[in-house]
Amino acid sequence: MTFHYQPLANGISTDHPVPDLPFVDDTHIPLDEGPEAIEAVGRGVGNGMWGRYDNLPDGAWHAFTTDPIRHDYGWSVRYHPLHGRTVLLMSDNDIASMHSHWGGSELLFRAGGYWWDGTTWYRPGQIWHPVHQRHEHRRVTAPVTVTAADLLDASADPTRAYVAKVANFRPGAGTARIWTDHLALWARTQGTRPGALPLERAVVNLASPELGADQLIGTPEVAALAGISASTLRSYITRGENSVPMPQATVGGRNLWSKPVAADWAEARRRSAEGVETMLSAGEEKDLSPGAAEVRARFATRFFHALWHPAMRKRWVLRSRNETDVQDVANELAWSVAANLNELIPAEPLSATVRHAVLDVWSDGLELQRRDPAFELNSFHLSLSVPIVKMLDWYIRHDPSWAMITLREIQYEASSRLGISAGLSGRALRRALSMDGKLDEALREEYLDRVLAADEPA
Repeated sequence: MTFHYQPLANGISTDHPVPDLPFVDDTHIPLDEGPEAIEAVGRGVGNGMWGRYDNLPDGAWHAFTTDPIRHDYGWSVRYHPLHGRTVLLMSDNDIASMHSHWGGSELLFRAGGYWWDGTTWYRPGQIWHPVHQRHEHRRVTAPVTVTAADLLDASADPTRAYVAKVANFRPGAGTARIWTDHLALWARTQGTRPGALPLERAVVNLASPELGADQLIGTPEVAALAGISASTLRSYITRGENSVPMPQATVGGRNLWSKPVAADWAEARRRSAEGVETMLSAGEEKDLSPGAAEVRARFATRFFHALWHPAMRKRWVLRSRNETDVQDVANELAWSVAANLNELIPAEPLSATVRHAVLDVWSDGLELQRRDPAFELNSFHLSLSVPIVKMLDWYIRHDPSWAMITLREIQYEASSRLGISAGLSGRALRRALSMDGKLDEALREEYLDRVLAADEPA
């Protein structure tokens, strides 16, 4: 098994397929003293500095701090007891977001977001998994883990290398022409550090057929996979929109991606809210979903018959084109919509949906009673979430008769299935609607007096 790279300091950018920046001196950061010491460098000392650490499972941790010399830079550190330590020099604006992102199983990033978990290499996370609540972990094809020992040979000369100082470090300046020379310098010095790992276990990079130079594709090919124009993709990149993945390489100013990463991005677009909306709006009504197109067609027919009626057509003459007559026409059309709400929101399916939502929340509230026989249930334990109450309130205001049926079925099932008395369920519904409903208080109470059942006398 390979182990994680422990550099003198790592100024390696994750958007390069091969590390090519010189190492930066990190001896002024207490890396060997633990996460609390790293956090303390920047936390609570003012002057635009910040620091933080968090413990992770199995004895791992990660931490960051603003650099005390250059406040525009920060250090991000990830440690695992088996896989070692990675130290990144980053823009201080990015260290907090990197800290949040680095709290999972990712230990090392390379080639524009490819990552290693200590055993396996994965592609950049792009496809969201709604059940696991994270991006899917998609494995790299035939990956080879490259260690420091794999790269170092007799040609590597540490005397040609240098260690940059953070005080005068500038990204892109002084890029190492032969990075293995710098790696050789690191290898010569890293043995003096506590807990240093052998070179055979210091992971530096990965190799894979999908990252081969002849397999990378440019902007036109990526755009074609996503079904957009190359100019649109370039605009996305310029404006930082649509989560375009980092390129796996930049050659002569030209961004290049691996085909699987481009394909994953295209899939993520297809599975996004915008993607599914576009897919369902691909019929004759280009800007409308199928349901919205049906509504438009239905009311277009109804409006046509209303407007073409002889009594209405006479208002089209010039003398009738005044504010009052136009308002009358608008009122007639608006009444047509309001009187046919069931064609927009089906009452019976909505009734079942609201009923099951309320009963599901209440059944959760009963768990307290099941765990503690002495627990006495009251209306406060039958609280409903705000979205459910707002939907129930909307139902009452827009379809009072179907809402009545729904409320009575809620009380019936609460009593027969959950053992909640009619009086208790009624008080819970009244309380919820009084807190988050829009209906006038007096009107609401009169409606509920007529609709809700009360406990029968003993």
